[in-house]
Amino acid sequence: QVQLVESGGGLVPTGGSLTLSCAASVRPFSSYTMGWFRQAPGKEREFVAAMTWIGRTTYYADSVKGRFTISRDNAKNTVYLQMNSLKPEDTAVYYCAASGRGYSRDYAAYAYWGQGTQVTVSS
Repeated sequence: QVQLVESGGGLVPTGGSLTLSCAASVRPFSSYTMGWFRQAPGKEREFVAAMTWIGRTTYYADSVKGRFTISRDNAKNTVYLQMNSLKPEDTAVYYCAASGRGYSRDYAAYAYWGQGTQVTVSS
């Protein structure tokens, strides 16, 4: 059974930092594109970042570019999201997702999802 388990969320002040982790049981982990999405109350789930295994190409939403960094450790089957200079508008539930179909910003392309972790940025 495929499982993605996020951790690392919490409450931080504006300008603070958090690192989210996602431990994945998909096999082989290295063949999946891993993504992060977020969903704020009353809003649709939106793409945040993704990283392919081929060439380790990274993609970011314009709203987080330069502040967030996605990385992965294939030996640990883990993907990370380093979030710096956090803003109140970053407040959301953050989800880790895995796609065997390559990179996409569309959440429908991701077959596997974690349960989500809450990130709250206080103003």
